[in-house]
Amino acid sequence: MFLRDSAASLGDILSEVLVLNFTYEALNITNFQRAVKLLFAGKAEIVHGRDRIISSTSYEMRMPSIIRMLYYIKRPMQKVALTKKNILIRDDHMCQYCGLRGDRFMTVDHILPKSKGGPSTWENLVCACMRCNNRKNNRTPEDANMKLRRKPRQPKYIPWIQIKRNTLPDEWCKFLFLYNVSIEERIETQP
Repeated sequence: MFLRDSAASLGDILSEVLVLNFTYEALNITNFQRAVKLLFAGKAEIVHGRDRIISSTSYEMRMPSIIRMLYYIKRPMQKVALTKKNILIRDDHMCQYCGLRGDRFMTVDHILPKSKGGPSTWENLVCACMRCNNRKNNRTPEDANMKLRRKPRQPKYIPWIQIKRNTLPDEWCKFLFLYNVSIEERIETQP
């Protein structure tokens, strides 16, 4: 198979494809080759294709962006690993005290300091810039006269963490919007 567009790079061929369950719930993100294998095996169908055409001597199709499984896949609920990188992704690399955004100078802060018995949990860790982390020091936000922008919580699994790490194709939004923002956050941001 080859791309009809000669300007296409290997990166385009290996682009990511959103996989939906039979019920249109997001299951995961897979690579192009795996998506094509599922399509040719008759296990999935294309829900949305990209503009590029892939073809062989006997077959032609649009490059898939979203595929849907033709049978229901039951999976146990998985959890997102608690890591510094995932805390920063959850908080969108934004300081939860002052609102500063950036990748380079962000740290992870224990809301209740470890020295005062604060656990390393999703609910006790937030993204903080170095300035706010130093200002807060070994105190609680209340003791430091600092306020959290939002209450931290454990994120849902797939595809939240993978989507946040990569750019989100426009056509994926209608299948993923519930993973990105909670009902409470949507209500809070309404004018």
